[in-house]
Amino acid sequence: MMQGLHAVVTGAGQGIGAAIARALAARGVRLSLLGRRIAPLQALAAELPRAAAIAADVTDPDALARAFAAARERHGPVSILVNNAGQAESAPFGKTSRALWQRMLDVNLSGSFHCMQQALPDMLAAGQGRIVNIASTAGQRGYAYVAAYSAAKHGVVGLTRSVALEVAARGITVNAVCPGYTETEILHESIARVVATTGRSAAEARASFERGNPQQRLVQPQQVADAVLWLCGEGAGAVTGQCISISGGEVM
Repeated sequence: MMQGLHAVVTGAGQGIGAAIARALAARGVRLSLLGRRIAPLQALAAELPRAAAIAADVTDPDALARAFAAARERHGPVSILVNNAGQAESAPFGKTSRALWQRMLDVNLSGSFHCMQQALPDMLAAGQGRIVNIASTAGQRGYAYVAAYSAAKHGVVGLTRSVALEVAARGITVNAVCPGYTETEILHESIARVVATTGRSAAEARASFERGNPQQRLVQPQQVADAVLWLCGEGAGAVTGQCISISGGEVM
């Protein structure tokens, strides 16, 4: 039963994060919604029972420490952590700047690391907990023009597996969910970039992303949220260190 547990969801203001927050709220979970922009978090929190909006940048460890302290003050110890905050930028490898490389590592990999370090002490003290890292199929295979992003997401997969082994006997599971191209604001931005750089129409650009999925469609945020919800429940208690691909069969 998840009723009354406290979950921290990062990057909760839109897309996959918002879908996950809604799914957890429907199970009676108390929510701390973290993100850089407070307005969308507040709008979502207003829709949900027992939800608090907290502004924090996952690349700033000191800000995260304050955010988790505020979350505990509001809802108590953290029982569930969903590391969803992420950012995707593309560039040919030869034009990938050190700044772009570092941004992808800071947001996608180090952000998950910092949040796990904040949440794990509560879980270890309680002898139970669930951590779900939102990685990507880019953490399971390579894609051209996103070397930095793919490297960071591969790092999330490795982090997931290593920490899962360390806490396996302590009642805590650590898993990754790896969505393929998903109907989110980030994908819409990618489509816009394709249109701007290639001259193709938005429909043509969208179709190129859909073709990467054997089901010939984009993944929906709710489908990712459903996988996360299962991993957070009692039925997945024996599942840890896994990378579950939500990609219509793109990665098997």
